[in-house]
This record gives sequence, C-alpha cells and structure tokens, in this order.
Amino acid sequence: MSFRLAFAFVSIAAVLVDSTDAVSQDMLRSVDLNSPEMTASEMTRAEVDALLKSIPQGDGRTADLDGKRLSHLDLSGLDFSGGNLHLVKLNQTNLKGARFDRAILNQAWLIDADLTGASLVKASLLGTQMQRAKLGGADLSGARITADLSGASLIGARLAGADLSADMRNQSMGLMRGVLKSADLRNADLSGANLSRADLEFAQLQNANLANCSLHRADLAGADLSDANVAGADFTEADLASALLPSAAALAEARNLDKARNLNLARRPR
Repeated sequence: MSFRLAFAFVSIAAVLVDSTDAVSQDMLRSVDLNSPEMTASEMTRAEVDALLKSIPQGDGRTADLDGKRLSHLDLSGLDFSGGNLHLVKLNQTNLKGARFDRAILNQAWLIDADLTGASLVKASLLGTQMQRAKLGGADLSGARITADLSGASLIGARLAGADLSADMRNQSMGLMRGVLKSADLRNADLSGANLSRADLEFAQLQNANLANCSLHRADLAGADLSDANVAGADFTEADLASALLPSAAALAEARNLDKARNLNLARRPR
C-alpha cells in the first residue's frame, strides 16, 4: 500500500470517528467570537426582565428571544422557563440561578457563560455551543443535550435521566451528540442518563453517580472514573483506552464491562 493511499485511509477514519469535533471546530472557525454579534447585547437586563414578566401565565404563550444578542449581561436569577431561546447569544453572560426549565436553547451560544446553580430541567440543548461554561450545581435533569460542553465545569451538577446520546436521525452535519471532552463532572449525578456515543474523552468523573446509565459506544478514553458509582451502568462497546477505572468491587456491579473496547488498555486503581 502506497503512503498516499494509507494516508487517505487514516484521514477518512479520523473524519468518521471525530465528525462532531470537526463540525464544532468548523463552526468556531467560521465565527468571529470577538465581533459585536457575539459579544454585545441589544437589550438591557431591565428590558429582558420586563419581556419575561409581560407573558401572561397559563395561556400557553412563552417568551420569544429567538436570535437575540444578550452576551456579557447580568441576567442572574431570571426565569426563562419554557421560552424560545433558539440561536440566542449568551456568551460570557451571568446566568447564576436562572431558570430555563423546558426552554428551547437549540443552537444557542453560551461560551464561557456562568450557569452556576441554574435550572435547565427538561431543556432542549441541541447543537448548543457551551464550551467552558460554568454549570456547578446546575440541574439538567431530563434535558436533551447534543451540546458542546468541552472544558465545562459541571461539578455537582444533576443530569439524572438526561439524554446526551447521538441523534442518529440527523447526521447531515456530522454525528450530533453530547460532547463533554475534558469536562469536570466530579460528584455529578448522571444516574439513568443516556450517554450512548457521547464524547467523555478525558472527562473528570471522580465520585460521579453513573448508576444505570447507558455508556454504549461512549468515548471514555483518558477519563477519570475513580470512585465513580457504576452500578448497573452499561459499558457495551465503550472505549476505555487509558481510562482510570473505579475499584474492582464497583466494576463488579457494572453491566457488559467485558464488551467494552480497549479494556486491556484501561488503568486500574492502585
């Protein structure tokens, strides 16, 4: 096999394996994150608050902030529950303690946003850009997430029953899935979560609760799972290359560990 042909095979394999990362990187390359579109706000906190409070309760209507530029604002504590925040720009916005329950945040921009203690129960986060976001103690229970949370802090966050699995029906822009590469998930609750095909490469999962979650074909290469609760977790075809595993006693309660990929390359606790 010629060098050129071998290189072509390697290149194709890289695209197939890491298509989500390529899509995310392409999006970031094509957007000037320092432009007014991504850094400025077209509304004040008072105006956002007034809009939210102007929606009558109980008539089925929701706040519509589709595509609004709200970056660098202090919107802490506001209630966006059920609202339409599709394509909204919230980069470096203070959203501490804000509520986004059942809100639509599809393709929104929340890079470096502070969502500490925020509530996003059953929110929709499809194709959302949340790199390095702060979500310590946030509640994302039951949320649908194919967001890019690379480098995000989710220490003590609640993702019980959340669905971060790949969207196998919509792959026109690559494999859309939850991306938690190098994310900090220490002490997070992921019990019952669907992490099928999710990217957890180099994630910090120390003391995380992964009970009964699906890790089918998840990428856990280099992840730290020390002291994690994996009782009932399904490791079928999960990539464990260089992952630091929990104790043998904990692993004994996991399911299909023998069907994981690269189990022989995983690191065992001392």
